[in-house]
Amino acid sequence: MIFSELYSAYYNTVAKILKAAVDHTLQKNELRLIIENTAFGESILNIAPALDEERWQLVHADGTTPIGNDPSMPLTILQKRWLKAISLDPRLRLFTDEFPELSDVEPLFSQEDYFVFDRYTDGDPYEDETYIKHFRLILDAIRNRYPLSIDTTNRRGNITHLVLLPEYLEYSEKDDKFRLISSGNRYGSTTNLGRIVSCKPYDKPYDIYRDRSYQSKPRTLEFELIDKRNALERVLLHFAHFEKEAEKLEEGRYLVRIVYDKDDETEIVIRVLSFGPMIKVTAPQNFVDLIKDRLIHQKSCGQ
Repeated sequence: MIFSELYSAYYNTVAKILKAAVDHTLQKNELRLIIENTAFGESILNIAPALDEERWQLVHADGTTPIGNDPSMPLTILQKRWLKAISLDPRLRLFTDEFPELSDVEPLFSQEDYFVFDRYTDGDPYEDETYIKHFRLILDAIRNRYPLSIDTTNRRGNITHLVLLPEYLEYSEKDDKFRLISSGNRYGSTTNLGRIVSCKPYDKPYDIYRDRSYQSKPRTLEFELIDKRNALERVLLHFAHFEKEAEKLEEGRYLVRIVYDKDDETEIVIRVLSFGPMIKVTAPQNFVDLIKDRLIHQKSCGQ
């Protein structure tokens, strides 16, 4: 692994302890406090004795250290190359303009190294300055819990004005789009960021605990799956970002449940149909009807 929070926690914790010891004589309670705040819950049983008994020979029993300078943990070449590759992703600028200077290394990989065959080509304009501005404002509103006044285009191309409280952002890998999930909006809980033409803080009184009955409730799709040509593995991968469970009915036959939002229903129908006879939808009935209607429509277009 290039970066690992699990294996680097001890190193970062000891580095903070040594930095404190270089600055001043380290007290026992201070050492324990650093461990508790930086490492894992059980780390106090490992790090503290190793330092107290001088098995690591980094801190003396009196709280001083033989080290004369603050410890540093420079990035390896491999880590720099990975970061350089990540910095080339246009979505990174949605979150920050600050990134370490990595001109001295080649990226570990590039976008040309990937061939995505099942993604729509009309993704969001991640390099557009207006889109970036809207994204960062929405992100700030989510973190600090304040409402937004938004103008967005609907499917007919008309402008719709919304006042809503952002809850979280959702990314669709298949669509390559970000969606805003919100409450307090009578037009629905999902807004495509790519359709937003204006976004600003709502400067009038707004109760963040207002009725959230407009927020759509999740729906559950059930279907039987015949595991031929790795169908089960492909289904679990295809619906990886949805809440789901699979129950084995008999050898080679499974019952799969997928929880989804109503706004994703059309996309779910298309995905289910792509598996052909390997999938039989059993519930809910309205989803079965959607499958039938789409199949009838496809058949009529071919005549």
